[in-house]
Amino acid sequence: MTTPQEVLKQIRDKNIQMIDLKFIDMPGIWQHLTVFHNQIDESSFTDGVPFDGSSIRGWKAINESDMAMVLDPNTAWIDPFMQEPTLSIICSIKEPRTGEWYNRCPRVIAQKAIDYLVSTGVGDTAFFGPEAEFFIFDDVRFDQNSHEGYYHVDSVEGRWNSGKAEGPNLGYKPRYKEGYFPVSPTDTLQDMRTEMLLTMANCGVPIEKHHHEVATGGQCELGFRFGKLIEAADWLMTYKYVIKNVGKKYGKSVTFMPKPVFQDNGSGMHTHQSIWKDGQPLFAGDKYAGLSETALYYIGGILKHAPALLAITNPTTNSYKRLVPGYEAPVNLAYSQGNRSASIRIPLSGTNPKAKRLEFRCPDATSNPYLAFAAMLCAGLDGIKNKIDPGEPLDKNIYELSPEELAKVPSTPGSLELALEALENDHAFLTEPGVFTEDFIETWISYKLDNEVNPMRLRPHPYEFSLYYDC
Repeated sequence: MTTPQEVLKQIRDKNIQMIDLKFIDMPGIWQHLTVFHNQIDESSFTDGVPFDGSSIRGWKAINESDMAMVLDPNTAWIDPFMQEPTLSIICSIKEPRTGEWYNRCPRVIAQKAIDYLVSTGVGDTAFFGPEAEFFIFDDVRFDQNSHEGYYHVDSVEGRWNSGKAEGPNLGYKPRYKEGYFPVSPTDTLQDMRTEMLLTMANCGVPIEKHHHEVATGGQCELGFRFGKLIEAADWLMTYKYVIKNVGKKYGKSVTFMPKPVFQDNGSGMHTHQSIWKDGQPLFAGDKYAGLSETALYYIGGILKHAPALLAITNPTTNSYKRLVPGYEAPVNLAYSQGNRSASIRIPLSGTNPKAKRLEFRCPDATSNPYLAFAAMLCAGLDGIKNKIDPGEPLDKNIYELSPEELAKVPSTPGSLELALEALENDHAFLTEPGVFTEDFIETWISYKLDNEVNPMRLRPHPYEFSLYYDC
């Protein structure tokens, strides 16, 4: 743990002039305000630094816009992308007039999820380990107006460029669904990923590995160690920030959009999770796949509430272009120790009880990690509280099931609109514990409908011209 006094000493000792205060908006994008060092003192870590919140998506109206960013001293690191030495600090949001934590701040909601876990007596620590995949493109263009709509992405690795005159074209292009994981020269991104990983480490993220991913066209993944709920979300936001900025340095563009490439694998965020108490893991036991009864009930809660959960863990219209059969997409609401088409997988962990965990494979990295992790924890705790039976595991090959067998396996919602409808009908597991408020759920649903679902409805799709223009 780092104290405010230690952060202030670091600022003085290293003669740091600028402090960059980062916070996350409701949809999940980092925002920032940079202040001169003399604007930060010990009160900044308790009362916060004032700012205008009226222009932040999903937040305050203009007549009640005063807010405060409260600095978390544990999140301080020197920003590697600033020309002037700048200390980056992640913040949570307070209401300055009342001193209350702001109930629409995602980081505040995540803390309430941890407080709820402790209050149940079930455990005191929730660990999360997200695996966020992404694409690295060389060129990105898109537009939508009254008479045209298009997108164009390109990558030197794209299999679609195997016949392009590149002066010269060397021919090393990962085949569709075969990018996992060839060596150089087919993998052209090794050095960039290494720089991304080492830069993350310099920003305080406990790094593990990096590799090419399944899709052609520059799909990759970097790995970092699991952490406590809020620090794991902090690390994930740092991960996204670092990767995008290192990519920019190389003249590349990075996206966590789940399905930017048609007919190849999309990018997910398989999320490992477990609960501990008094330093001991609670998910190891003598049940299926070495799980405890507690873990099975947690799985039961995730599966029961999955349609509603996906409105938070898969919160974009594009998320549901990924959640389709045939691309390792986990559309089946079942659990298994080895079946990657099941939405919950039990990873191999050997004989070490501390490594026993479950992996929820539906989420993607367009989600706000503070909200996503908090919602998953609430669903799992609801399963434990109500002893929800997850049913039998799905250990068969999903593609070999008969139509009768397949009909018995529930599926994920087919669209964001359906997921939002599920959330509207099933959110007591989020609100009754006091983690999410009714105000937040209503705001989330209306924001998504008004800004994403309904605008998509109004716009012609390019493929509709192929289908219908000659009618």
